[in-house]
Formats: sequence, C-alpha cells, structure tokens
Amino acid sequence: MFSRSSKGSTSAIVQAPTSPAKPAAPCLISADLRIVGDLQSEGEIQVDGAIDGDIRTHTLLIGEGAHITGEIVADNVIVHGNITGQIKARSVQLAKTARVVGDILHEDLAIETGAFLEGHCKRMVQKKEPEPAPSKPSAVANATPAKTANA
Repeated sequence: MFSRSSKGSTSAIVQAPTSPAKPAAPCLISADLRIVGDLQSEGEIQVDGAIDGDIRTHTLLIGEGAHITGEIVADNVIVHGNITGQIKARSVQLAKTARVVGDILHEDLAIETGAFLEGHCKRMVQKKEPEPAPSKPSAVANATPAKTANA
C-alpha cells in the first residue's frame, strides 16, 4: 500500500510542468457591451463596445465603434474609435477613423491622415542606468585632496 513505487508515481503527478504557460486568448468586448469599471490584463484586449474606466494591458485594439472614457496604460495601442482620456504607451497608432481627446505619452507615435487628436503628445524616453563617471572628474577629485595635503 505504501510502497516506494507508488510514492514515485505520486510525486511525478504533483510536479509542475517545466514548459512555459501558453499566452491567453485575446479578450473581446463586443459592440453591444458597456463596462463601467477598470480593466486589467497581461494579454490583448479588443474593444468594440463602451468602457467607462481605466485600462491596463499589454496590447489594446480599439475598434471603430468603441467609446472609451478613462486612462489607458499599455505597451501597444491601436486606435480606430473614440477615446476621452490619457494614453500612456510605448507604441501608439491612430487610424484615420480615430478620435482622441486627451494627452498621449509615447515612445513611438503614428497618426494617419484624417485622425482627430485634441491634446498634447509627449515622447517618453526610457531611463537608462547612469554611466560611470568619465576619467576627468576622477582626476580632479584626486588632485583636490593632494592640494589639501600640501596646505
């Protein structure tokens, strides 16, 4: 009943798989759906309906009939519909049918002819780690104590 062979097979079942998890399917918000509240996802969201709330996701696709009121934070945003609120994203694409009222903070921005944008666009630069100080300041720092020692 409690033999060694049964323990070995049980531990094999309990162990977690070593392969990475599959990415989730995109979340679809249909045209007849209205959401009041915030959305958060690590995957992709496609919105064709109405959302009153903030959205945080990896990729956001906003359809032509979509209406979003709130802040958007994402890596990639593609806009074909209406947004009222701030967009913070690495890559933002405004299609010719897009209507955005709000500021866009971005690294890459593409705006097609015909898109409507009322707000400010500001390019965000990724913060880099500070580089080591050049050799000149360290030479000056070494010279200063030497002068103090002579005095």
